Amino acid sequence: MSIPPKITGVLEAALYAADLDRAEAFYHGVLNMEVVLRLEQRHVFFRAGQTILLVFNPEETAKPSQNTRMPVPAHGAHGPGHVCFRASRDEISRWRAHVLDQGIAVDSEFDWPNGARSLYIRDPAGNSVEFAEPHLWF
Repeated sequence: MSIPPKITGVLEAALYAADLDRAEAFYHGVLNMEVVLRLEQRHVFFRAGQTILLVFNPEETAKPSQNTRMPVPAHGAHGPGHVCFRASRDEISRWRAHVLDQGIAVDSEFDWPNGARSLYIRDPAGNSVEFAEPHLWF
């Protein structure tokens, strides 16, 4: 029986949003994430440190790929997803002030039993966006 290699990190994570203009306005305009790539009505990709956040239009990614050089399987999800960005306690406080200044409501903010702080907001598609101290998991 073979032993698989160890997974060392997440290269990309995906969320789904039907309105890519609103997604770009949120992730680029509000969260100041660099836009890496945009394909009108299909997807917009953002840099998050060493990770890429993919935001796909679920109606478009459910269609089979027509590109034989990149035969990405059809995929998609409906309903809110979740992404968590690492942030220090000080950065979480600053994110809280920033999103409130932008008119974005805070869903929740609390300390986990291990003392790590989390802040939750929603993107325009209803996805849960969390900022958390890394020691939540490490």
